[in-house]
Amino acid sequence: MRLLIDTHVLIWSLTDQAKLSPAVAGAMLDLNNEIFVSAVSIYEVLYKRLRARGTSLERMPVDLEKVVQDQGLSWLPILPGDCAAAAALPDHHRDPWDRILVAQAKRGDLLLATVDEEVRAYDVPILW
Repeated sequence: MRLLIDTHVLIWSLTDQAKLSPAVAGAMLDLNNEIFVSAVSIYEVLYKRLRARGTSLERMPVDLEKVVQDQGLSWLPILPGDCAAAAALPDHHRDPWDRILVAQAKRGDLLLATVDEEVRAYDVPILW
């Protein structure tokens, strides 16, 4: 399985694994699966971390790039085609970070691990 985890899943996998569904937790532990983290997630985490207090974001590692690699996850770069595809998506969801994740999952034929209900409106396979 090729799995793209959304930012919430990344945060919970590093700070509070009990919030992960059994399906997502199992998929992330399965060494046969290839797990991707979008580069957009590092931007989202750091952006929100600077603006939010008293959240799980404060418990996130500072060097997220290294921690993700140390966890055996692969960074997924954002390509120009991902941005164009995200811009062309219907307006089911207005969050630009999630729109990029949807576009990357669709373009890369990846299963998207997310709890975001609005993402389910898109034609992308979801794991949760």
